[in-house]
Amino acid sequence: MGRPIRFLLDGEVRELADVDPTLTVLNLLRYDLRRTGTKEGCAEGDCGACTAVLGELEDGEVRFRAVNACILFAPMLDGRALFTVESLARAGGPHPIQQAMVASHASQCGFCTPGFVMSLYAHQRAGAEPAALVDALAGNLCRCTGYGPILAAGQAMGADPDAHDVPALTEALKAIAPTTALDLDHKGQRFLAPRSVGELAAALLARPDATVLAGGTDVGLWVTKQHRCLADIISLNDVAELRRIEDVGDALRIGAGVRYADVHGALADLHPQFDALLRRLGGLQVRNLGTICGNIANGSPIGDMPPALIAAGATLVLRRGDASRTLPLEDYFLAYGRQDRQPGEFVEAVIVPKPAPRQIFKIFKLSKRFEQDISAVCAGISIRLADGLVAEARLAFGGMAATPKRANACEAALTGRPWTLEAVREAAEALAEDFEPISDMRASASYRLQAAKNLLLRAVIDEPVSVRGIEALAHG
Repeated sequence: MGRPIRFLLDGEVRELADVDPTLTVLNLLRYDLRRTGTKEGCAEGDCGACTAVLGELEDGEVRFRAVNACILFAPMLDGRALFTVESLARAGGPHPIQQAMVASHASQCGFCTPGFVMSLYAHQRAGAEPAALVDALAGNLCRCTGYGPILAAGQAMGADPDAHDVPALTEALKAIAPTTALDLDHKGQRFLAPRSVGELAAALLARPDATVLAGGTDVGLWVTKQHRCLADIISLNDVAELRRIEDVGDALRIGAGVRYADVHGALADLHPQFDALLRRLGGLQVRNLGTICGNIANGSPIGDMPPALIAAGATLVLRRGDASRTLPLEDYFLAYGRQDRQPGEFVEAVIVPKPAPRQIFKIFKLSKRFEQDISAVCAGISIRLADGLVAEARLAFGGMAATPKRANACEAALTGRPWTLEAVREAAEALAEDFEPISDMRASASYRLQAAKNLLLRAVIDEPVSVRGIEALAHG
């Protein structure tokens, strides 16, 4: 047994010494700490009823994040501060956010209300703009009131009344900042959180069958929904080197520990199309925990990021021990549930190239709900023009096959053709050679194939190139 988990709860240091490594923060709060304001609605990070707030040090400053407690494992609290709805009390009275909710008549049955309050609390503490409230609350669902009164409460809540406490919180977090790896052993289950890439690589060589934990937005569901017992877990959350976003000249290098929320701005600056995609990828609570590389590593055929990244020409960096290798992202996905990753090897980074001159880049996601829903079809479309013709086409789709997959036949049919509606309509028929989609609860096979064709047509409709435009493109 190594050192205990240490975290702050309302400024007080708490320690957990002998706990199940997959104990969720939700169950810790409700059953051990008796903080029952945090509710279980879905146990999969969709409804937001369990929203709590984490405060953690980043570059010497405290960053506040709303998270889903239902899929967050207790060891992930190590070195961080936790806030729940009970943390907001003011000498027995309500917090200004709670007062605003009451004044706006923003609660009806009340089940979801603590989660909304905590999302607003994180938004207020982060100093975010009121214009971003809709995004901040997209991960919280309510079946009673509608969202107008809740948004009104957010608009009325004002600035952070606890801003003066941040220096003290900063010092308290520094005092409990881990200096050694967290290493827990509980009834045959092991949780290890290395603090360097070297330690992580060595740990995975020693335990090649361990579950690699990044944000936990997938792995958490293995426990809460599939009731798996995870014998060995190796977390990369505390490896500072993997939290880096680096400009390497002609590309961005995104480390395996970089969360969606952290890289949102950088990817949107690289390709503006990423902005809309990331806003629809789960709620903010999911984006505050989930990582791009974790989404890739798990190899889901309906993950939102791989088709867009494949179209952008991304490459993957894999590491095993001291050895690293790179491969095109599309080559990582071998078959359903099978990826090109050797025992003891882990995803270290994804490298996303900067746009090429005269490049048309589009990302489309089709789902039943606009926000917080899994794709029926997701498309990444990259077209490079030269002398008025398609010089290179990279078309990648999710939801169309057992893995995220390029449309090689359609790419060949487009190459050398003009970027016109007529030519693209003809080339789109080749998608039937590339894909034999299945029917499931999200869409039928025929819908998926027709939708994929229509998304390619939409790309040319959105970005038509006239004869004059072709001449301009040809001359840069």
